[in-house]
Amino acid sequence: MLDIALDAHVSPETLRKIESGRVATPAFPTIAVIADALGLSLDVVWAEINRPERGAGRAGSGHHAPEQLAS
Repeated sequence: MLDIALDAHVSPETLRKIESGRVATPAFPTIAVIADALGLSLDVVWAEINRPERGAGRAGSGHHAPEQLAS
């Protein structure tokens, strides 16, 4: 996590807050630099956050864990 935060020029605490959901709607530039640090296009990120939840019957919040973005 520290390496990604440093590569994205965001604080590890900011990345931790985004990852844990304590920042519900991070700023677009923040998402863009984190995606870049992870080697992801914004198209991939957009597709990930807009796909239906996996697992039938699960009440999803519409938010996905950041580790899902890296898979």
